[in-house]
Amino acid sequence: MIEIENISKCFGKKAALKNVSLSFQSGICGLLGQNGAGKTTLMRILSTVLDADSGTIRLNGEICNKSHMRQNIGYLPQQFSMYKGLNVEESLRHISVLKNIAHTDALAEIDKVLEAVNLSDRRKSKIGSLSGGMLRRVGIAQALLGNPALLIVDEPTAGLDPEERLRFRDLLSDIGSDRMILISTHIVEDIEAVCDYAGILSRGIVLAQGTLEELKNAVKGKVWEAETENKINPDNHIWVKPDRDKK
Repeated sequence: MIEIENISKCFGKKAALKNVSLSFQSGICGLLGQNGAGKTTLMRILSTVLDADSGTIRLNGEICNKSHMRQNIGYLPQQFSMYKGLNVEESLRHISVLKNIAHTDALAEIDKVLEAVNLSDRRKSKIGSLSGGMLRRVGIAQALLGNPALLIVDEPTAGLDPEERLRFRDLLSDIGSDRMILISTHIVEDIEAVCDYAGILSRGIVLAQGTLEELKNAVKGKVWEAETENKINPDNHIWVKPDRDKK
């Protein structure tokens, strides 16, 4: 269980997070919000990449400092990359050193995480030769090194094609059976597909949190559908009238 209490973070005069309080139980949990909502900032604070201006984080009831969090989490950032000239196994050996995993244990750990993400047959493949989906799986593999209690995954399916997205969702479901996973995304379908519980963030403020059923019930009677001949520009939500003369 992770408890986030009154976390705030400003960049200059811009408040990215405003007294954010969330509580996530075990299982696969989601943090949903549009781009710019503050999701990545919160993920980077939880992963100790950033310091919060104020607030407290508890993991399984214990107030966490950086050292405690780093011993208990695995982190896959939104922009994940490795040295393209290294192969998969070499990259994971490099990460195992950074995680202070003993050299005698590293190979067994790498074998285990590669099997978990279905990349055992690609261990000698260069990072630069991998597809986007495979690279994300390498990202999950490095996050799993050290068997962390909490896995933090930021925008896991961004940029993947539909088939790779489905594979990655299945992977998260498989590895979430014995650990807590916190997924940050702006894609509603990702939350629906794999999460048991979710929080909704907008402009640095928590709008709601609960089980998916509770969140669905909260918006009953507040969501409508309308048919129109006009179209919506998804980038700025401005109505665009179609050109009827264009063929």
